[in-house]
Amino acid sequence: MPQPTSPLSSSPQVILNYPVTSGTSAASSTAWFADLRAAQAQAKATNRPLVAVFSGSDWCQPCVVFEQEVFSQPAFTAYAHNRLVLAHFDYPRQAQNQPTPAQAQLNQAAAAQLNREGDFPLAVIVSPEGKVLAKTGYIAGGPAAFQAYLNKVLGK
Repeated sequence: MPQPTSPLSSSPQVILNYPVTSGTSAASSTAWFADLRAAQAQAKATNRPLVAVFSGSDWCQPCVVFEQEVFSQPAFTAYAHNRLVLAHFDYPRQAQNQPTPAQAQLNQAAAAQLNREGDFPLAVIVSPEGKVLAKTGYIAGGPAAFQAYLNKVLGK
């Protein structure tokens, strides 16, 4: 079965009212939301924490490294499946990578709520109830290091 890739590596973004599943069925993959409100609703409905990722996929080298070393790895996908709700908001600079106007609005709404400082890369861990638990930039060490960080934040 093909492994889904994080939407950090796909451009341009497309607005979806359902999870981004990178070509696999939603039932068999870990989905990435492109709409914070939909992701928050899913987190609440499933009682799972939300990880919202903010990146600059075509200009931010640490964002690219975070994607390659963590989010696109099968080990992270396996960890996140049935444990987390994932959302991604990309801010590319190159004209050919720009999101649709509707997606740009969703990105700005997400940033206004979770990334007012404009930090990149940024992963925001939010409780199912909507409380921000932690914020972090790139964590070296691949999926295992990021999972250990999440386990510490989530008290697991």
